[in-house]
Amino acid sequence: MIDLTATPSSIFHLSHASTSTDPSVHPPPSTVEGPDPKKRKLDSTEINGVASSGSSALYTGRVLHNAHLKQVHETIKKECEQLADHCDKVKLWVNLNMPKIEDGDNFGVQIQEEVLNELHRSQEASYNLRDAARQDYLNRAKICSKILKYPHIEDYVLALQEHDEKQLYVAKQNLIDLRNMYAILMDIVHKNISKIRSPKGNNSVGLY
Repeated sequence: MIDLTATPSSIFHLSHASTSTDPSVHPPPSTVEGPDPKKRKLDSTEINGVASSGSSALYTGRVLHNAHLKQVHETIKKECEQLADHCDKVKLWVNLNMPKIEDGDNFGVQIQEEVLNELHRSQEASYNLRDAARQDYLNRAKICSKILKYPHIEDYVLALQEHDEKQLYVAKQNLIDLRNMYAILMDIVHKNISKIRSPKGNNSVGLY
């Protein structure tokens, strides 16, 4: 998947940034029925002789979400969930291979604990990467609210375009980070596989 990110057909290619962002302010969805006057009377409050309704927004326009970035986030979230699930399974396997606690040389157990620590770090990193979508939506919503409030200021439009392009670039880097975590975990597990399986077997071999 990472090799394909350099091709324009990949959803992670930066060429999609210029075509996927729509900073236009669209009209709100039309309602078939008008507002219920009774409900409006209950929901509204009057301050200094001016009635204000808590159920209606101040700015009724819409800025559409970036459908392409949503697809990118879904892909990253899926990869993060797979990594977290794999870490859970390997952690369980390492824990089941731990010997009972006793006095003596526990060097092999220390290796197992180091492997577990690395698995835990990778799992926590996958959780953080999975949360990138939520953070992106919140930050994007703040820029969109500025566009709705100040549609005549072009810098907010440019800020939204730059934000989406950055998210596409960061998503590609997150994909590389996930690959690197897989490589590191595979390396440390393979190099210490004998100690993980039999920590009391040969204590002359250290952690690689």
